Amino acid sequence: MTENRVTPETVAKHGLSPEEYQRIIKILGREPNLTELGIFSVMWSEHCSYKNSRPELKKFPREAPFILVKAVEENAGIVDIGDGWAIAFKIESHNHPSAIEPFQGAATGVGGIIRDIFTMGARPIFGFNSLRFGPIDQSQAGTPVPPDILQRNRQLFAGVVAGIAHYGNCIGIPTVGGEVYFDASYNGNPLVNALCAGVLRHDQIKRGKATGVGNPVVYVGAATGRDGLAGAAFASRELTKESHEDRPAVQVGDPFMEKLLLEACLAVVRQNGWVVGIQDMGAAGLTSSSFEMASRAGAGMEMNLDAVPQRAANLTPYEMMLSESQERMLLVAKKGHELDVLLVCKKWGLEAAVVGTVTDSGRMVATFKGEVALDLPIAAVVDDCPRYDRPRREPADLAERRLIPYFDDAPTTQDWLALMAHPEIASKRWIWQQYDHSVRTNTAVLPGQADAAVLRVKENNALLAMSADCTERYGYADPYACGAYAVAESVRNLACVGAAPLGLTDCLNMGNPEIPEVMWAIREAMRGVGEAAKALDCPVVSGNVSLYNSTNDESILPTPMIAAVGRLPDGVQPVMLGFNEAGAAVLLLGKFDPSLGASRFTHTRLGKHAGAPSPVDLHAERAVGALVRGLVAEGAILSAHDLSDGGLAVALAECALPNLIGADCVLPAVPGKRLDELLFGESGASILVSVRPDRVTEIQAKARALQVPCMTLGTTGGQEVALAGLAVPVQQLNDAWQHGFERAVLGQQH
Repeated sequence: MTENRVTPETVAKHGLSPEEYQRIIKILGREPNLTELGIFSVMWSEHCSYKNSRPELKKFPREAPFILVKAVEENAGIVDIGDGWAIAFKIESHNHPSAIEPFQGAATGVGGIIRDIFTMGARPIFGFNSLRFGPIDQSQAGTPVPPDILQRNRQLFAGVVAGIAHYGNCIGIPTVGGEVYFDASYNGNPLVNALCAGVLRHDQIKRGKATGVGNPVVYVGAATGRDGLAGAAFASRELTKESHEDRPAVQVGDPFMEKLLLEACLAVVRQNGWVVGIQDMGAAGLTSSSFEMASRAGAGMEMNLDAVPQRAANLTPYEMMLSESQERMLLVAKKGHELDVLLVCKKWGLEAAVVGTVTDSGRMVATFKGEVALDLPIAAVVDDCPRYDRPRREPADLAERRLIPYFDDAPTTQDWLALMAHPEIASKRWIWQQYDHSVRTNTAVLPGQADAAVLRVKENNALLAMSADCTERYGYADPYACGAYAVAESVRNLACVGAAPLGLTDCLNMGNPEIPEVMWAIREAMRGVGEAAKALDCPVVSGNVSLYNSTNDESILPTPMIAAVGRLPDGVQPVMLGFNEAGAAVLLLGKFDPSLGASRFTHTRLGKHAGAPSPVDLHAERAVGALVRGLVAEGAILSAHDLSDGGLAVALAECALPNLIGADCVLPAVPGKRLDELLFGESGASILVSVRPDRVTEIQAKARALQVPCMTLGTTGGQEVALAGLAVPVQQLNDAWQHGFERAVLGQQH
């Protein structure tokens, strides 16, 4: 691109409205040049500015004594884990790039979130992911999916998993868990949410601030190319048939380069007084890193773009400022230590150059070939983005959506087996076997063993737990419940291994906010997240909003992804989900209020979304979580597993499979509930545990004290799982569960 005069067509191509362009002219007192227009377009994009969602984000709880770096302050949040140590963690989306180039889109999503962690001064210790795709199997799709779309969904899925595995495995950071779901609303618009956490001492926290007039600005890492050009703006508009022409907006990653960058950056930031600020060049590249660092410090900056390391010929200022080439960081060194920083970077084989200086002007001024390429007020670019209060409207068919269906025929063992083989419930071994989940030898619970991943922090011997959840089916009829249940299930999964929540990070994946019905769902889902986080004492530490997840005017289901991080008390060992001995009592703890509304069973039967989920009871969620955490700490329970997809029948089978130990159980008596609801209906605030018989009375007493219902269902043992007259051999359940996912991925008949 050349520095041609800006036209209305150019403004529209950059995703700016005519009104926003007039706002820019008013701020500058003149028309911007093309480079300046590009900078406004990325910094004012939804991806960078949250111009449609920031008012709702302010309602999230963000305060707690153990939070050391709060949400939105820096690149990641940080919480105290004791003994002077802390954890930095965050989740980010890389949805649009993955829709175009699944392997590189997912790989660079992992690389980007890793940089968000070590830019805080933390050493990354584990990764996690949450994924959504269109159907990969006709049996799960309901209405028939055209073969070409089905095949494309499989290609997207396989490419994303391969990209995540490639980057994490090569850089040597374990991917310890995740989740994946499939729905037609994600056809053409997959969701790729990547999370990373890292460990650091309190005194090692670094900030992304450009402080100190005269301090040099240092570029470190890979040379700049044209890959990822204007990716932030690309991620802030709907996908269309023409989006594949935006391949330059998809970055290309190099995990081996990132490993060198990680070690070099940690080496220089941990030298006392060498570095006063650091930020990764992620979305919007050199633009966002420089403008945001200067903005946080209330400073200005002068840059010489001729000094920027370049791997492509004839790069323009526009391309250098907006490129999203990967594996790059921007540092502000203490004046006099720039040579020290450059020498360390050279030792690690990295490009590094002094590209600018901190000023007190409040302006970003960059020169190229002796001429001023841009001159912009930093505060206006970062803080004066327009904020929108979009119109909101309930869907006209909301009442119809919330009608809970009824089925005349009695549930069968085939219904049970079909659910166990469903790709959303079946074993995800095909995925996690591609990930190195044990590198660095910190992984305490392997994938699939428990309701949450558990990792040991060697620095202070703490056990951390991590869970990510969202049941987007609930968002079709009740986006508030979708948001609240996402928080509740994540916290409930932590409780099942014995961990109390320290905080959560959210990735709010939604459709086009300019559609009133979508904006209503966005606000309701975020309201649910906020109220649940407050009720469960789980503050929002960091997060991301990803809007415009729409393909050809069809928005995805509201998908407010929630990942919760918790800690187990010292000396407490995590509890697994599988029955581990015969003769144990099976108890159901919590409020059991199953509904077929929005359930996996209903979608499988009808091939469409129908009904609202059970009402959210946050008091019941809090009580059952406290009870189970206490029981784990006392060593009173042998296994624990929450009820979620597929209801009680599926949860019971999932407990039987790890050690192939069956169970003979009865259904709880719930007035007004039919057999299919009790078997396959989904309920919040419910946890299935196994305990030794001599502890049942004690546990019942503890449950009464906390006003938590406690129902005895039966006993473990035998070669069948029997429930309410249905009995299925454990081996048959295991075959359906072990192979259902692989058959769907490979397109094989069940």
